[in-house]
Amino acid sequence: MARRRTTTTKTETRRTTGTRNPLLLAALALVVCAAGAAGWGGWQRYAASHDDAASFARARDDALAAGQQAVQNMNTLDHKALEQGLDSWEQSTTGDLHRQLADGRDAFAKQIAEARTVSTAKVLSGAVIELDQRAGRAGVMVALRVTVTAPKGEPAVKESRLLGTLTRTSGGWKLSALGQAPVGSTGS
Repeated sequence: MARRRTTTTKTETRRTTGTRNPLLLAALALVVCAAGAAGWGGWQRYAASHDDAASFARARDDALAAGQQAVQNMNTLDHKALEQGLDSWEQSTTGDLHRQLADGRDAFAKQIAEARTVSTAKVLSGAVIELDQRAGRAGVMVALRVTVTAPKGEPAVKESRLLGTLTRTSGGWKLSALGQAPVGSTGS
């Protein structure tokens, strides 16, 4: 048998610069877009967290929530849970208002116990009318509906607007003054 000789020749495969894998190009484009979006999103988040307007808005919202709650607390009192209600008043206040409540607590408790009334307040709306973050002072106006129920007779319902001054303490915003909002006149 005769042997046959075979020769192998090397074949060179050349790549031309014009043909590329389209899936690889699409994947590369997606990676570049994702990196750009992540960078942009990170920058936006950083800018938002260091924005003075956002900080001011948070402080305003905190003051409003504390002010509304404190005004509601100051207008809610049940003769059956008198000590608890008066404690709530004192916890909601600071400064001169707090001292006035603490000093007059016994006389007021006696008066409410004798009258046997229950007053409940519901905040209708509220707004911050002044905010000085550096000084730790804020002003709020709160509209509320107070229902007073005596042992005899029908409940009396009254709506009013109150102005409160808040002071920032280590325990958060607290009422330092509270009074009726003046009623303006429209006539000349």
